[in-house]
Amino acid sequence: MINSNVFDYVNVLGKAADASWMRNEVIANNIANVDTPGYKRQDVDFETQLRHALGNTRYKSVDARVAAATSAELTARVYTDSAGFSYRLDGNNVDIDTESTELAANQIKYNGLISSVNAEFANLKMVIK
Repeated sequence: MINSNVFDYVNVLGKAADASWMRNEVIANNIANVDTPGYKRQDVDFETQLRHALGNTRYKSVDARVAAATSAELTARVYTDSAGFSYRLDGNNVDIDTESTELAANQIKYNGLISSVNAEFANLKMVIK
Protein backbone atom coordinates (compact mmCIF):
# COMPACT_ATOMS: atom_id res chain seq x y z
CA MET A 1 0.00 0.00 0.00
CA ILE A 2 1.16 3.51 -0.77
CA ASN A 3 1.90 5.52 2.35
CA SER A 4 0.31 8.91 1.66
CA ASN A 5 -3.03 10.50 2.49
CA VAL A 6 -3.52 11.24 -1.20
CA PHE A 7 -3.92 7.53 -1.88
CA ASP A 8 -6.18 6.55 1.06
CA TYR A 9 -9.19 5.77 -1.13
CA VAL A 10 -7.02 4.02 -3.73
CA ASN A 11 -5.55 1.82 -1.00
CA VAL A 12 -8.95 0.84 0.40
CA LEU A 13 -10.43 0.30 -3.06
CA GLY A 14 -7.38 -1.79 -3.98
CA LYS A 15 -7.86 -4.01 -0.92
CA ALA A 16 -11.55 -4.39 -1.81
CA ALA A 17 -10.64 -5.31 -5.40
CA ASP A 18 -8.13 -7.88 -4.11
CA ALA A 19 -10.82 -9.39 -1.90
CA SER A 20 -13.25 -9.49 -4.82
CA TRP A 21 -10.63 -11.22 -6.97
CA MET A 22 -10.06 -13.74 -4.17
CA ARG A 23 -13.82 -14.33 -3.95
CA ASN A 24 -13.87 -14.95 -7.71
CA GLU A 25 -11.23 -17.66 -7.31
CA VAL A 26 -13.04 -19.23 -4.35
CA ILE A 27 -16.35 -19.32 -6.24
CA ALA A 28 -14.62 -20.86 -9.26
CA ASN A 29 -13.19 -23.50 -6.92
CA ASN A 30 -16.67 -24.16 -5.54
CA ILE A 31 -18.01 -24.63 -9.07
CA ALA A 32 -15.12 -26.96 -9.92
CA ASN A 33 -15.98 -29.10 -6.87
CA VAL A 34 -19.74 -29.21 -7.41
CA ASP A 35 -19.60 -33.01 -7.84
CA THR A 36 -16.94 -33.74 -5.21
CA PRO A 37 -18.45 -35.82 -2.38
CA GLY A 38 -18.10 -34.15 1.01
CA TYR A 39 -16.91 -30.81 -0.38
CA LYS A 40 -18.18 -27.76 1.53
CA ARG A 41 -18.52 -24.43 -0.23
CA GLN A 42 -16.23 -21.61 0.75
CA ASP A 43 -16.60 -17.87 0.63
CA VAL A 44 -14.57 -14.74 1.36
CA ASP A 45 -15.33 -12.28 4.14
CA PHE A 46 -14.10 -8.76 3.49
CA GLU A 47 -17.19 -6.64 3.97
CA THR A 48 -17.29 -7.33 7.72
CA GLN A 49 -13.64 -6.28 8.04
CA LEU A 50 -14.29 -3.10 6.05
CA ARG A 51 -17.40 -2.26 8.06
CA HIS A 52 -15.44 -2.80 11.27
CA ALA A 53 -12.49 -0.68 10.08
CA LEU A 54 -14.67 2.20 8.93
CA GLY A 55 -17.30 2.01 11.66
CA ASN A 56 -15.20 1.62 14.78
CA THR A 57 -13.29 4.86 14.72
CA ARG A 58 -13.53 8.06 16.68
CA TYR A 59 -13.34 10.20 13.56
CA LYS A 60 -16.48 11.67 12.09
CA SER A 61 -15.84 12.27 8.38
CA VAL A 62 -15.61 9.53 5.78
CA ASP A 63 -12.22 10.85 4.68
CA ALA A 64 -10.88 10.52 8.22
CA ARG A 65 -12.34 7.03 8.57
CA VAL A 66 -10.75 5.89 5.31
CA ALA A 67 -7.44 7.43 6.36
CA ALA A 68 -7.59 5.59 9.68
CA ALA A 69 -8.23 2.19 8.07
CA THR A 70 -5.05 0.13 8.15
CA SER A 71 -4.06 -2.70 5.83
CA ALA A 72 -4.03 -5.11 8.79
CA GLU A 73 -7.71 -4.38 9.41
CA LEU A 74 -8.59 -4.83 5.74
CA THR A 75 -7.61 -8.45 5.29
CA ALA A 76 -9.97 -10.77 3.47
CA ARG A 77 -10.37 -14.24 4.91
CA VAL A 78 -11.65 -17.45 3.35
CA TYR A 79 -14.12 -19.43 5.42
CA THR A 80 -16.21 -22.57 4.98
CA ASP A 81 -19.87 -21.64 4.61
CA SER A 82 -22.54 -23.80 6.27
CA ALA A 83 -20.13 -26.65 7.07
CA GLY A 84 -22.87 -28.67 8.77
CA PHE A 85 -25.36 -28.27 5.90
CA SER A 86 -25.62 -30.40 2.78
CA TYR A 87 -27.92 -30.40 -0.26
CA ARG A 88 -27.17 -33.98 -1.14
CA LEU A 89 -26.56 -37.35 0.46
CA ASP A 90 -22.87 -37.26 -0.46
CA GLY A 91 -22.27 -34.33 1.94
CA ASN A 92 -21.63 -31.67 -0.71
CA ASN A 93 -23.33 -28.32 -0.11
CA VAL A 94 -22.52 -26.52 -3.38
CA ASP A 95 -25.52 -25.34 -5.42
CA ILE A 96 -24.45 -24.51 -8.98
CA ASP A 97 -27.23 -21.95 -9.47
CA THR A 98 -26.25 -20.06 -6.31
CA GLU A 99 -22.57 -20.15 -7.25
CA SER A 100 -23.27 -18.89 -10.77
CA THR A 101 -25.32 -16.01 -9.38
CA GLU A 102 -22.64 -15.17 -6.81
CA LEU A 103 -19.97 -15.26 -9.51
CA ALA A 104 -21.90 -12.85 -11.74
CA ALA A 105 -22.58 -10.47 -8.83
CA ASN A 106 -18.95 -10.59 -7.77
CA GLN A 107 -17.74 -9.81 -11.29
CA ILE A 108 -19.99 -6.75 -11.39
CA LYS A 109 -18.63 -5.67 -8.00
CA TYR A 110 -15.03 -6.16 -9.16
CA ASN A 111 -15.62 -4.13 -12.32
CA GLY A 112 -17.17 -1.33 -10.24
CA LEU A 113 -14.18 -1.32 -7.87
CA ILE A 114 -11.72 -1.13 -10.75
CA SER A 115 -13.74 1.73 -12.27
CA SER A 116 -13.58 3.54 -8.93
CA VAL A 117 -9.80 3.10 -8.72
CA ASN A 118 -9.50 4.47 -12.25
CA ALA A 119 -11.68 7.44 -11.31
CA GLU A 120 -9.49 8.17 -8.28
CA PHE A 121 -6.39 8.19 -10.48
CA ALA A 122 -8.19 10.41 -13.01
CA ASN A 123 -8.96 12.86 -10.17
CA LEU A 124 -5.31 12.83 -9.08
CA LYS A 125 -4.18 13.37 -12.66
CA MET A 126 -6.54 16.33 -12.99
CA VAL A 127 -5.21 17.88 -9.77
CA ILE A 128 -1.61 17.43 -10.89
CA LYS A 129 -2.29 19.26 -14.17
